[in-house]
Amino acid sequence: MIGRKQLLAKRIFDLILSIFLFPILIIPIILLVLMSTLDTRQYGIFSQWRVGQHGRLFKIYKLRTLKQEKHELGHLDKSATRLGKILRHTKLDELPQLFNVLKGDMSFVGPRPDIQGFADELTGDDRIILMVKPGITGPATLKYKDEEDILSQQLDPETYNRTIIWVDKVEINKKYVQNWSFYLDLTFIIKSILN
Repeated sequence: MIGRKQLLAKRIFDLILSIFLFPILIIPIILLVLMSTLDTRQYGIFSQWRVGQHGRLFKIYKLRTLKQEKHELGHLDKSATRLGKILRHTKLDELPQLFNVLKGDMSFVGPRPDIQGFADELTGDDRIILMVKPGITGPATLKYKDEEDILSQQLDPETYNRTIIWVDKVEINKKYVQNWSFYLDLTFIIKSILN
């Protein structure tokens, strides 16, 4: 299971990789923010409170992809602009999370950061997930890369998410924390790039 030394090694790796990627990605991120601003007619960066390591809340950053209206779980893609759909399907909307990694709110690999009402309500052995920082990618993220499509096919997306997908994600993320290794993180990063 992951311990204090492993968490420190994970943070050092995140810091080195994010510092390396920052000068490469900063111009594309700025251009995408401008495009998103013009496309949605709102500021191109979307921020939202998410549950992080040890249950602490932090603000996650994403490129804005949705029109200014109420959005329902399972119908997010219908609310997305044309550019927004491309950004969401290519996962480019998550590029600003590089700043979350730099700040230390997130890791490159870990459980996806959820809104309140999920990870913060974990009990018992399931709380092991909160030992690590949430990640841009991870085993559950890769398994459910088409989560929006899956939810859009359900009669009750909210219930399906809470009773099927979330329960499965908890088990996947518990195994990740219990069996963490540097090699495992590299594997998930490579798989995410190739997907």
